[in-house]
Amino acid sequence: MFSLDHHSSTPLVLQVVEGFRQLIDDGGLRAGAKLPSIRQFAHAHGISVYTVVDAYDRLVAQGYAVSRPHSGFFVRRRADTAQVEQAPAGQYSFDAMWYMQRIFENRALRLKPGCGWLPGDWLFSEGVRRSLRALAAEDADLGGYGEPKGYLPLRQLVRDLLTEHEVAATAEQVLLTQGSTQAMDLVARQLVRPGDAVLVDDPGYANLLSALRFLGARLVGAPRTPQGYDFDLLDERVRTHRPKVFFTHPRLQSPTASTAQVGHLYRLLQLAEKYDFVVVENDIYADLDPEPRPTLASLDQLRRVVYISSFSKTISPNIRVGYLAAHSDLLEELARLKMISGLTSSEFTERLAYGALLDGRWRKHTKSLRDRLAVAQQRVASQLLDLGFELFAEPKAGMLLWARHPRIADSTELAYKAAEQDILLGPGHLFTIDLQPTPWLRFNVAHCQDEALLAFLRSQLGA
Repeated sequence: MFSLDHHSSTPLVLQVVEGFRQLIDDGGLRAGAKLPSIRQFAHAHGISVYTVVDAYDRLVAQGYAVSRPHSGFFVRRRADTAQVEQAPAGQYSFDAMWYMQRIFENRALRLKPGCGWLPGDWLFSEGVRRSLRALAAEDADLGGYGEPKGYLPLRQLVRDLLTEHEVAATAEQVLLTQGSTQAMDLVARQLVRPGDAVLVDDPGYANLLSALRFLGARLVGAPRTPQGYDFDLLDERVRTHRPKVFFTHPRLQSPTASTAQVGHLYRLLQLAEKYDFVVVENDIYADLDPEPRPTLASLDQLRRVVYISSFSKTISPNIRVGYLAAHSDLLEELARLKMISGLTSSEFTERLAYGALLDGRWRKHTKSLRDRLAVAQQRVASQLLDLGFELFAEPKAGMLLWARHPRIADSTELAYKAAEQDILLGPGHLFTIDLQPTPWLRFNVAHCQDEALLAFLRSQLGA
């Protein structure tokens, strides 16, 4: 068929993809032909099954193959392939999908230092249980669909939380969503059309990048720095591409853990005003930040900023309760889109979150969580530095660290090896616009407690 060079600087996954592409283009594999099974190919070539899975996913994304449940992978018809090849470059989301599948389908992976949530025993589980008992005792009417904008008492509570952060809004300017992911998706579908230039943090939020690619957006990177944004590049890219919207994560950003300085926020809003684009502020880690800081929303008062946050990171990911706040006109459009796509969000989970937030121990829980994360940050940062890693930023808060090592050229290859040891890493290419190999890795400090992770890293680095 074709051979692989294990000593080549070209990653094995790219060699597999190119090998099959060449065979298909040259007619060596015709439409309808079945590709070797994942395990068969991995065994024959002495490579990881995860490398083959990724390669096959890439072939599907590029239009060369099709996956048939319980049957395997087959060469796709050439007409279909031609249509896919004509699509704009960079629209495929196979890498982020691979990551999400490994997170949500392979719960058996014992260690998850690359995931994006807190361990169960770090969350407000007791508050959720108390809220659930209180909700059951109310004998609440669970019929109907609930309010389109979400449970009113919770929207009023969000309004009060925004006021604490110096954002003046009414409850009618708040839309409850199924986590921050749905909030970002609603805004993207409302504001973005195929071919539109969309500014995004680079590196940035993996799920958002996938959603924007799916919508056909032209992603324009706003490079992050440890202090926030590289304004020389940002200004040039705004003038060149004239983006319609900027999706950004100023505070404890995923994946870099950097926080933009206040001066950067002012400069960003001046750019948005000058070039007339909407700014979507993702502030999902606000409750994990011990420092009170201005937000883009507080500086702009929701004139051209859409503010997004969530309770999933601190109460529980399972309840899937997030929210967005926006100018009244845009908020009404987003509420209509929410109804079209899913009628309403779950009033039951919104009431559950509301009860947990009213719990007298909620603020004590968030304070304890911030303290616990600060200790984990210090410990994990020290361990990574001792291993020779370079840290992009040292936030001393939040759950993430962004790091690279001079001996790691492609963090994806390291992630495949880790998966074979029951360890889920966060390879850096998932968070980039171009999906190209990178040495960077995202670490979740709350999931870096096990000595097995350090032992694996030492073994791979020869430390």
